[in-house]
Parts: sequence; C-alpha cells; structure tokens
Amino acid sequence: MSASGLTARLVRVRSAAIEANVRRLAERAGRAGLCAVVKADGYGHGAVAAARAALAGGASWLGVATIPEALEVAEAAEMAGSDAPVLVLSEVAPGLAAGARVSCPGRVRFTVASAAGIEALATAPGPTRAVHLKVDTGMHRMGALPTELEAVSGALRAAGERLRLEGVWTHLAIADVPNDPFTAEQVARFDGALAALRRDGLPTGIVHAANSAGLLAHPDARRDMVRTGIAIYGVPPSPELEGAIELEPALELVSRVTAVRTVAAGETVSYGRHWRADQPTRVATVALGYADGVRRDSGSAGVEVLVRGRRCPIVGAVTMDQLMVDLDPAIAGEATVGDEVVLIGRQGREEVTATEVALRLGTIAYEVLTSISSRVPRAVV
Repeated sequence: MSASGLTARLVRVRSAAIEANVRRLAERAGRAGLCAVVKADGYGHGAVAAARAALAGGASWLGVATIPEALEVAEAAEMAGSDAPVLVLSEVAPGLAAGARVSCPGRVRFTVASAAGIEALATAPGPTRAVHLKVDTGMHRMGALPTELEAVSGALRAAGERLRLEGVWTHLAIADVPNDPFTAEQVARFDGALAALRRDGLPTGIVHAANSAGLLAHPDARRDMVRTGIAIYGVPPSPELEGAIELEPALELVSRVTAVRTVAAGETVSYGRHWRADQPTRVATVALGYADGVRRDSGSAGVEVLVRGRRCPIVGAVTMDQLMVDLDPAIAGEATVGDEVVLIGRQGREEVTATEVALRLGTIAYEVLTSISSRVPRAVV
C-alpha cells in the first residue's frame, strides 16, 4: 500500500499544471531562457516532480538554494534526459567550497557574490567551475555592491582558469508591486554594474534579473534569462498580479474528517478556549495540525476549508495534529467520518487558494506552500 493510502493527510501535485504554467511563462519570456526555481522542495510541491514537469514544459535551467538541493535536482534532470544546468542561487559558504566543487556534477553552476567567496571557491580542489556573479542592486540580502565590483573583478581574474564567469544576475525586491519605481531603479543600477564589469574586461555572459513578478510586470527586467519560482506552481507572485497570466494551481492540500460532534451552546473548543459556540453547533475534527504546516491561529484569522463543497471556518486553536471546523448548516447533518476536507484546492464549485489563505493570515502564498511539512505525503497525479 502506498504512503498516501495510510494517511489522512495528503498533498496532491498536478505535474501537468506545472508543465502548462512553464509553457505559458516561457512564451511570455520570448527569447529569454527560463530558469524554473525548484528550491525548498519545489515550493512544497516536491523538487523532483517539479523539476521534471518544468523541463517537460520547456525550462532550460533549474534553480536551487543549497548544494543538497542541487545534487537532488541534477540527478532528476539526468534521469529525465535533460542537459539543463542547475544554478545554486546562494553563494557557497567557504567551508563547503571544497566539497561542493568536487561532488557536484558539471551541470551545477555556483553563485559568487564576494571576493572572499570567489577566492574560497577558486582555491578549492576540483575541475573548472562555471559561476554566476550576483550583484546587489538594492535587495541587500546577498551580492556584490557597486563599490565592491573592482575587488570582485580582481578576484575573478586571479582565479584564472579555475573559475569561468558564465553569467551575472541580480534580484528584484518589489517587482510584485507593478507601479513601484524602485524596480526601475534596480534595473538601472544593474545596467550600471554590467557596464562597469565590461569596462573591466569581464564577459558578463548570461544576464538575468527578472523573477516571476519581473517577468509578468516589468518587461525591462527581462534579459537573457528569467527565473520563475512561484508562478510555475500556478500561484501569482502577489494579489496585485492575479490574472496577469493564466495559471493553473498545481497543489491541493487535503485531509479527512476523523470525528463529528455537537458542541452545546456556551461550550468552547480547543486549547485556550478561544472559540465558544453561541448555539448548538456541529463541529468536525480534521486530521491536520500545525505540525503539518497549518498555522495555529488559522481559526482566529478566518481561514476556511471545504467540506462537501461548502466553506466551513476553522474554529479554536489549531492543535499539533488536528483542527476543528464549524460545519455549514447545509451539510451539518450529512458530514461524516471519512469525508474529504480541502484546505487548499477546489471542491465542487468552491476553491480555497494559497493566496486566499495567505491574505487571511497576513503573510504570502510562498510561506503557506513551503510550510507544508514533510509529514504530509506528496502524490503526483
């Protein structure tokens, strides 16, 4: 019996949706290559399944955050018969440079973001490695500042044949807000950095700046390649970009009803007694909790689930392994143990999206998706 047959918790991933989304995004990107970002276990969808679907949809690169992710995804690309390079989007820590250089196959490219990082990677044993230089244009998370470009250029020249500069990139901080002028400012800073590197005799190679939001809302940010993450999974980068391109959500988070009871008027539900029934209420217990990635405060935030095609609010504090919902009166007398409960996805005519859940919780869809724990099996359908 499969793992999904032994649990009331399940993530269903539609690989066909990822493939279709990548095709649409690649068409929007035009001549630019598309790097499908599959870090964080494919944004909660499963890195291997996401990588295979993205490659089938036309992705020419894959993006990850860590060396273990790079190894997993490189193997998936190999098994899929693809020669797509895998770009590690974070600079390799100096202490990991030797192991990374030796263990990673040639398709893995490393990001460099500082003179020290370049030196550590260049002096580590192993074959010549292709690298991409990250430039900080205002995100201020990682990357070489404009004032550091001279030192970075010197370190790359000193590396000689040990490192080959294949590309230069930056990351946009607020591209998901279409009319914010800071994105244009970042693009201008990036162009200035590229010009400085070229004056210094460095070939900038593959230039890339646009993330999902940059691709959809900022044509000037599209260069030789775009890096699309959240959009390939069918989720808009922000509510403001809802409908900017047709996307198909690829993930459903589902569970089962494990108990149904009537809570008398005046009685409370769950830890802390934060929710009180104002009349006799049919309450269902559902086999998902905060250990599975459902926020403890989902009830007080107004998060709803679907039972028998009806919206039902979560009530009381979500517990580690279970949560409770107030059953809609229209189905309160019919709901029973074993009924499927949808936390993200469609049931009948109703749909709960990751964006909706995020808005109610005061966060972003990225966090909602990547918070789904490994305890919940993933089934590719």
